[in-house]
Amino acid sequence: MTEMPKVTIGITCFNARETIGRAIAGALAQDFDDFEILVADDASTDGSAAVVATMIVDEPRARLIRLDANGGPAAARNAIISEAAGDFIAFFDDDDESLPGRVAGQVEAILSFEAGIGELPVACYAAGERRYANGYSKELIPIGVRPEFPHGAAVANYLLFFQRQSGWSYGGTGAGTLMARTTLLRRLGGFDSSLRRVEDVDFAIRLALDGGWFIGTAEKLFVQYATGGADKSYERNRDAEVAVADKHAHYLRSIRRYHYARNWPVLRYYHFKRDYLRFALQFARIWMVNPVLATRHILATGPKRLAHERQMRAET
Repeated sequence: MTEMPKVTIGITCFNARETIGRAIAGALAQDFDDFEILVADDASTDGSAAVVATMIVDEPRARLIRLDANGGPAAARNAIISEAAGDFIAFFDDDDESLPGRVAGQVEAILSFEAGIGELPVACYAAGERRYANGYSKELIPIGVRPEFPHGAAVANYLLFFQRQSGWSYGGTGAGTLMARTTLLRRLGGFDSSLRRVEDVDFAIRLALDGGWFIGTAEKLFVQYATGGADKSYERNRDAEVAVADKHAHYLRSIRRYHYARNWPVLRYYHFKRDYLRFALQFARIWMVNPVLATRHILATGPKRLAHERQMRAET
């Protein structure tokens, strides 16, 4: 009988006093035998660390890591990676509700993949649901749900400029849904702490360029509650996405896609700011260089995005 692995549940926390209890409760309720919980408080200023300390005071499986200075979610995750004792790390966000079967479901998915294909570098992402204050909910489908598992540089192409391969199942690569072997996370250097946003996309790109594989669970394993904040501003998201394109400029230039990858985030920014004149001009700029890719991209994502935003803004 194969011995089951130990799992580190890593919860990043920043100014989450009102929601961190939900995340910890979800971690403690996991129906998996061997796990530890590491909560990395990223120098919160709202008393979050005290809430965590109170919740876990009599829980030997849980420990609080306090960062001296706010470094962003990548730095908090890296602290967890550094101190993890588990064979696997599963990251939970501080405002999500993970269902009891999440850890077991992701461990099973990875072990099943390794038994069938081999112990290759693989990341597993959980399916879930995002709920909005007006009652609207959106299904969150992860990458790699079907057995035509995406892998290698083609995944980086999807994440950087939306080039997709026929037969593969594409979806999200959010860090708050991720489980991977601790050795893999350490070998890749964890997350890029210079990025305050989309650091999870950058991790997935680096894994893909390293020959990594991507799998996802079909079963819904968590609930995400839509929240805002200055760290999630359109400007920060645009700047981070451009920074990721710049970081991978050598690869992008080698396949003649740097212009596209660097300019699409600006197009998205103009859409979110409802600056439609600049949006049209930016799209024309992209289309002049890559007309086929730009047309396919806007037709594949535009209508879905508009329908989603109408639901988000709908009155209850």
